[in-house]
Amino acid sequence: MNPSQLFVSYMTIVRKEVKRFFRVWKQTIVPPVITTTLYYVIFGQFIGSRIGVVGGLSYMEFIVPGLVMMSVIMNSFSHVVSSFYMAKFQKTIEEILVSPTPYWVIISGFITGGVIRGMLTGAIVMVVAMFFTHLSFAHIGLTILFAFLTSLLFSLIWLLNGLIADSFDSTSIVPNFVLTPLTYLGGVFYSISMLPPVWQMVSHANPILYMIDGFRYGMQGTSDISPFLSFSVLIGFCAIFFMIIWYMFSKGQGIRS
Repeated sequence: MNPSQLFVSYMTIVRKEVKRFFRVWKQTIVPPVITTTLYYVIFGQFIGSRIGVVGGLSYMEFIVPGLVMMSVIMNSFSHVVSSFYMAKFQKTIEEILVSPTPYWVIISGFITGGVIRGMLTGAIVMVVAMFFTHLSFAHIGLTILFAFLTSLLFSLIWLLNGLIADSFDSTSIVPNFVLTPLTYLGGVFYSISMLPPVWQMVSHANPILYMIDGFRYGMQGTSDISPFLSFSVLIGFCAIFFMIIWYMFSKGQGIRS
């Protein structure tokens, strides 16, 4: 396939993915925005007024980056895993596989849908935050970069989950028992500098901490971890998961009977 044909194939998959979540926007966009708004009200307004200042910021300002990233993470993964597994279940993925479209184009098309949904939801959640507190961006480029890399990583992870899953129930095991605990323990509602030394060391084993901390640095210019380290962790994980998925596609694992 020449570059023009590759682009048409890629955009065809992306267009399908984007139309898929826009068609049911009341189920894909509205619920996470409402949920995050409740976090702003309950944690930011009610509880935050009692906590006071964290790292030189009001508690509401402090939790905004974490809540934005939480919505990016949740929506990136939920889109890709449901979309890809449905394509497996309905056998529509086989129509793409018999075409001359390279595997890397197919993978890129699916994860782009997750990235767009995650970034769009995160942007809306950030706009909502403006009604509750003042937002500033110390490094706007890094803010966008960390949000993009995080949505990319979790789109890849949940594409892998969709490849491995053999039933609808198995697509929710990782989100419920792995993703949710790691997200809430990733520094969304607190700074790890507030923890005892032992728990600070344990927290550094949580990859979501690096995503949230890097995004917080982009917005507010403060972080508990080196932004370069956070960036390196994200790039490393993205490369690893992409190669794993490409290998599984090339071997037909999870997509061929």
